This record gives sequence, structure tokens and C-alpha cells, in this order.
Amino acid sequence: MNRIEAMHIFVRVAELASFTKAADSLGLPKASASTAVQHLEAQLGTQLLHRTTRRVQLTQDGQRYYERCKDVLADLDELSTMFQQAPQALSGRLRVDTNSGVARRVIEHLPQFLREHPGIQVELSCTDRRVDVVAEGFDCVVRVGTLTDSNLIARPLGQYRIVNCASSAYLEEHGVPQTLEDLAHHKLIHYVSVLGQRPPGFEYMEGSRCHYMPMQGVLTVNGVEAYASGCLAGLGITQTPREGVAHWLRSGRLVEVLPQYEAEPMPVSLLYAHRRNLSVRVQVFMDWLANTLAPYLDRV
Repeated sequence: MNRIEAMHIFVRVAELASFTKAADSLGLPKASASTAVQHLEAQLGTQLLHRTTRRVQLTQDGQRYYERCKDVLADLDELSTMFQQAPQALSGRLRVDTNSGVARRVIEHLPQFLREHPGIQVELSCTDRRVDVVAEGFDCVVRVGTLTDSNLIARPLGQYRIVNCASSAYLEEHGVPQTLEDLAHHKLIHYVSVLGQRPPGFEYMEGSRCHYMPMQGVLTVNGVEAYASGCLAGLGITQTPREGVAHWLRSGRLVEVLPQYEAEPMPVSLLYAHRRNLSVRVQVFMDWLANTLAPYLDRV
């Protein structure tokens, strides 16, 4: 095994804090991953990792070497394709994460991208949890909502306009709210990122200020699909991106309510780890992703 291969293995071990997980992600035996890092340590004359029965942790030298390794490997990846101009020349795996709503749009348009770049394979993770971009080896992620990852590079893509809506069956039973005071007689389907959190209530803007009105509800969810399904089932009012429910609004299954009290728009961002040079395939994919999602987003 050459040093470049060993560096790839070391980076994955450092990111996943596990020889077993790193070996699995690379399709290698665990012993090969361990041996590769041992050879690196012998060549460098320093310990890169603290090993215990429970976890693997970078040493101070290991942290410095890890940061340099990422830059070197990114440069090598760039060099290997810098003279390959044809789309067919791009190859390799892309790991991307987004929520299920955005994933639907990506998958709709993905066949054309793969026809233009037949050497690329895409691994698309669809989850509402916030993944660890570096530790889980993602090339980029699409985030909907306020960002908290200060150690990542953020590329704003646009924003989702939020609509208040309920099923026609719910409104027939409970009436159509006309004022904020009417919400006291209605139910809100609560959305939280982690079950157990206190729901904020009905959100609305007054000028540039965001306000919340506490509301009762019989359903709390932490997933986009369950949120939409609960609304369609007549379990209450939701506040959701208009783009994701536009077809149900057009069909009449869902009805907009209180349009004068819109929630704050939700920003949509493309995040990726800080690297001095991104590989060409990642840059091409991120540009394609931004262009693909643009028709479904409002400009910031």
C-alpha cells in the first residue's frame, strides 16, 4: 500500500474515530486500515492516534497531519482531472445529504446530470437530522433553516416562502380562522427537530419582527413527511414551505389560511467542509444543484 492510500485511510479513521467504521466505508478489512496507519506513524516518527477499546482520537501531531492530509488529497484529486475537459472525464463518488423535500427535486433532475457525467456515482442521504458533514464523509449538504455550523462554508441558494394551511376536511369541521384570536379554537401540528423539545407555536411576522402564539395540538412530529401527512389527515394547521405543498393547494386537498400572517421565510443553503481546493466533480455538482433548485426557491 502506497503512502497516498494510507493517507486516505488515515483521514477516514480520523473523521469516523473508528478503524472498523473507516474500513467498512472504504471496503477494506479492519486489519488493513490499522496496518496502514501504523506504517504512516513509523514513517513520520510520531503517534497520530490515541487508541482505546472504545474510541480512536487524534493526537496533537495527528490533528496537524490530518489537516495537511485533507489539503494534499484535495490537491491530488484536482490535479488528476485538471486537463480533462470532457464531462465524461469526471468520475468518482459524491455523498450528499438533504431533507426528503429537497431530495425529491434532486432525484427528478438527477438522470440528466448522470447522463452528462456517466462516471459519477451519487450517494444521496435523505434525513431531517443534522448530519456531521466531516465525520460522516459528506461532500456537501443542503440545509433548510437557520445555520449553526460555523466551521463549514455556506453558499446561500435562496429561501422557501412559508404557507399556513390545513386540509379541507379539517376546516369544514373547525371553521376557517380569520384572525390570530381565532387560533385559540384550533389545533396546530407541531414540528420540532428533536422530540421532547417545547414547540414554539404559531409563527408570524410583524414588520421585521418574528412572533409566536402558543397553540394546542394533538400531534408533534420531527420529520417532513409526517408533517405533511398529518396535515392531509386533518389533524391541524401546519406552517410549511409553499413549494412542498403547492400541488395539494392546487388540487384543493389543502387550503391556505391566514395569508396575512406569514411565518419568516426559511433560508436554504449549500454547506461543505472548508477545503483550499474542492475536487472538480464536487464543484460541478454543487453548481448543478444550485441551478436545479433555483426555480423552486425565492431569492434572498
